[in-house]
Amino acid sequence: MDLKTIASMIDHTLLKPDATASQIEKLCREAEEYGFASVCVNPVWVARAAEWLKGSDVKVCTVVGFPLGATTKETKAFETRNAIENGADEIDMVMNIGALKSGDHTLVREDIAAVVEAAGGKTVKVILETGLLNDDEIRIASTLAKEAGAHFVKTSTGFGYGGATEAAVRLMRETVGPDMGVKASGGVRDAETARKMIEAGANRIGASASVAIVTGARGTQGY
Repeated sequence: MDLKTIASMIDHTLLKPDATASQIEKLCREAEEYGFASVCVNPVWVARAAEWLKGSDVKVCTVVGFPLGATTKETKAFETRNAIENGADEIDMVMNIGALKSGDHTLVREDIAAVVEAAGGKTVKVILETGLLNDDEIRIASTLAKEAGAHFVKTSTGFGYGGATEAAVRLMRETVGPDMGVKASGGVRDAETARKMIEAGANRIGASASVAIVTGARGTQGY
């Protein structure tokens, strides 16, 4: 797989709490230059990113219930509507991890469904935080996300708890089948790792080292 194709699958990501306006603008310019699928930024930057990317093919992605997933479904739905009003094209929401581990599958499904409904047809990706889950929990979480109408399942927030693994990506792909997206994020810092994730079943990559991935430089950032 060539680097241009890989670039088209990357969500170019900057979610650090100390990210500045100039860094977000640079992120957007890089996304345009290298042909990344989207920029993924915190909600406060969505409107500016949408303005900077106006007229380009790069989508604006943002996060909801981030990074813990422990807010209420009503809060997540409000965040989603607000983000879309500000120009977001895609929503990466964090699943209610504690509810899943409690066996409350109805709460998990309703939590995701509330975001899907609020998104009004915009792409919703569900972050499972696979580093906190066993294989059975990954299967259950992926199934619930699919039942709730989400468009992708995603491995990790990138904020600790381990990043993407080939095994988790493969399990997610096997569970959701061929018609739902799988996003590998967390620790993907070079083209070789990106290719391995794609071979395992990912069709989107979340990375802060995106430029390094497509230029062959060594990526050092953490997401």
